Amino acid sequence: MRRLLLSACVAAFAIFPAAAQSIGGSYSVAGTNLDGSNYAGTAEITLISDTTCEIVWETGGTGSNGICSRNDDSFAAAYVMGEAVGLVIYKVQDDGTLDGLWTIAGKEGTGTEVLTPE
Repeated sequence: MRRLLLSACVAAFAIFPAAAQSIGGSYSVAGTNLDGSNYAGTAEITLISDTTCEIVWETGGTGSNGICSRNDDSFAAAYVMGEAVGLVIYKVQDDGTLDGLWTIAGKEGTGTEVLTPE
């Protein structure tokens, strides 16, 4: 019984760091546009609470600002880039990388984006 309880505790703590990992900080950005072309840049995520944040991207000479929220291993951000409004949904990977798909209101298709912690 004691071994079983110890094993359960070890398993729980092995899973806990990935779920509790903070997403705040600086990231390098690598992505693909709606037309398939590549882009790169940086992103800065500033935590507001345990589940909400602000995000600022600098990619391809263009800046955009957004709000974001985390729910377990899902992370979403709504953003404004000039006149365009967009949405990106990321999956939080065990190593802290954010692997996502994005779109822009009124446009067809999706782009991809990976945020890698710096």
